[in-house]
Amino acid sequence: MVSQPRQALPTMYDLPSEDPNEPGLPDEFHALQPQLLSATLRLRRYAPDAYFTGMDLNLYYDPDHTLWHKRPDWFLALGVPRLYAGHDLRLSYVVWQEQVSPFIVVELLSPGTEAEDLGDRTSQPGQPPSKWQVYEQILQVPYYFIFDRYTNQFRGFQCCQGRYQPLELAAQRFWLPELELGLGVWQGNYQGITRPWLRWYTEDEVWLPTPEERAIREQQRADLAQQQADQARQRAELAQQQVDQARQQADLAQQQIDQARQRAELAQQQIDQERQRAEQAESQVAQIARNLAQTGMSLADIAQMTGQTVAQLQAWLAEE
Repeated sequence: MVSQPRQALPTMYDLPSEDPNEPGLPDEFHALQPQLLSATLRLRRYAPDAYFTGMDLNLYYDPDHTLWHKRPDWFLALGVPRLYAGHDLRLSYVVWQEQVSPFIVVELLSPGTEAEDLGDRTSQPGQPPSKWQVYEQILQVPYYFIFDRYTNQFRGFQCCQGRYQPLELAAQRFWLPELELGLGVWQGNYQGITRPWLRWYTEDEVWLPTPEERAIREQQRADLAQQQADQARQRAELAQQQVDQARQQADLAQQQIDQARQRAELAQQQIDQERQRAEQAESQVAQIARNLAQTGMSLADIAQMTGQTVAQLQAWLAEE
């Protein structure tokens, strides 16, 4: 079959994903799980504007049958701009325009799509091929993962020479060296729902956080840093209080020393004053004794009058 000339092929704008005859999302899980895959995807080898993740978006794959499409629950295309033509949000993903097939496709099993997703249905001549045939033989998507929300079974397939080979998943995880990321089943709470979810993890087996989880962790780190800063400030304030108390105690001790010295100086002054008064009184008595001696009064009478001993009187008279 001859392909149409490329310039005559329909574009993304001619092939949107909306179809009034198609039912909506089968359940809430089919909305939340793809969101979690996109929210936790971090590619070190690719800039954020150098890859595209599609969620429940029509994937047009055959330029000879331009209306044939599949609708993967989630897929990743590498090396294409995040925005269509660098400026517009995608209405669909048209492979013959993008020139890049998805690198990974993830399908979430539903009771009505299991045969289609697992390749248990073969298409009739002239009819669109199954998802399995499209991913494996037409697009040759390197990795195809399937997750059953009812049994929590996680399966993966790698395209080798045009055929899917099952992957060995250890502990429901698989490492993709091309992305330097792993994809696995995580038991946890997302959007208020606790159950097994598919999400990405690092080589250290750490689950990559969502923006909300990162914001919470950043807030927790900020709160912890603030607590540590508050505790450090409180310790500094306590240390300053202790320094102030020690200085106050030292000042009080110095005041007590100064007061004791002042009391000692006052006592010495009082002693000196008493000694001076005693010396003055003694000098006056001595002068009186000399005056009386000059009148011819006997030393015995003078001693009796002044209350001094004769020896003391003799000593005073000898000083003249």
